[in-house]
Amino acid sequence: MENNKELTELLALDLGIKIVDRRPYAKEVFKWQDMDLLPHSSTDTLLCEIFEWNGRNWRTTGNNLIGYLFSGNELNTVKTQLINTPRNPALIPDFEFNKDNMIEYDLSLPSLFNIGINGNIKNAKDFSVKVNGVTKSRITNIDSPGIEILKNYSAFTQNKTKTYRKNIKFNYLSTSLFYAESVEIFLEKESGVSLDVSFQTKDVEVDAKVDTDTQKHFILKYSGNQAPFAAKFTKGKDFNIM
Repeated sequence: MENNKELTELLALDLGIKIVDRRPYAKEVFKWQDMDLLPHSSTDTLLCEIFEWNGRNWRTTGNNLIGYLFSGNELNTVKTQLINTPRNPALIPDFEFNKDNMIEYDLSLPSLFNIGINGNIKNAKDFSVKVNGVTKSRITNIDSPGIEILKNYSAFTQNKTKTYRKNIKFNYLSTSLFYAESVEIFLEKESGVSLDVSFQTKDVEVDAKVDTDTQKHFILKYSGNQAPFAAKFTKGKDFNIM
């Protein structure tokens, strides 16, 4: 498997940019992989969840494609298969959200990693979240439950045209989900500035490298049932119909 250096060089070559002595920034990785931040952090976010795009932000509809395609025991079986879809290395380099990124994302980013911000990060001298060991799960047409989903989806688009057009055709499906093995939080501020970070500790191993009034450096390593932080979205009408 490629290491971070090789993957960073490949990213830079593909995007036509120079990256020297730094990690790629999140915007660079997201552009390279055609992925987007999820609008919320939830361990029950599954592949094939249906999202709307308003031209600026993603919003979940609260529905999943499999709810339209299956019922009864078959639905439960497919849901269990989606929950247990294997996660493999995403083959992207470790990357970083810097202070400007987090302001741009309206501070929604830290919550995706169950990190809380107490105060205004614009008052920080420096603030970043470094993302390590990204894995992804995805739906394919060669493995279950992707085979069954695509087969039923083909029939659904032809037999339930009104429901298809209203709920799916012009919305988006999460066809890949991205997870972090760990994240590093760096915070530097002036003494006396009211700004701090907190985080969920369930299924999280916390390594406090630095924890002073003016500097924070925590490494959060996740285990158990993780929440994805990003996804690759495919428009319903472009979903790969067999």
